[in-house]
Amino acid sequence: MSHRPATSADLATICGFPQSAEELFFLFPKATFPLTPEQLQRAMDQRADATVVELRGQVVGYANFYQWAQGGRCAIGNVIIAPAARGQGVGRYLINRMVDLAISRYAAREVTVACFNHNVSALLLYAGMGFEPYAIEERVDHQGQRVALIQLRRALPVG
Repeated sequence: MSHRPATSADLATICGFPQSAEELFFLFPKATFPLTPEQLQRAMDQRADATVVELRGQVVGYANFYQWAQGGRCAIGNVIIAPAARGQGVGRYLINRMVDLAISRYAAREVTVACFNHNVSALLLYAGMGFEPYAIEERVDHQGQRVALIQLRRALPVG
């Protein structure tokens, strides 16, 4: 696996990753299904460090920071893995690279992620990577159902 900054040429591929409106809600609640390159480009323009993971020359993962502060907190968002690459360690690799970026570029002291209660695979991944829940926010999904957005954080070494 390798990683690099995302480019506009990657957008169409990434837009094919969410397989349903529910999956898209998990990674990008403000977007409408199907995800379009225009929606993703707008998010990229407002965020930092859009990053893709490549496996055997194919883009298979994507994430960015929706908050970033020198010496403070970096919040990872829009995490998505290609359906065919799930269960192969791509998510773990991607989150580790985002943590590395938070440390090297921003000297961050903390990294956070937010995950909806129905996204069990991601919750278990984050917990297994040392992220701990610290807040729960009530949200409403596209069907009008109450859902819980679980905020998780991981402290980073200082120095």
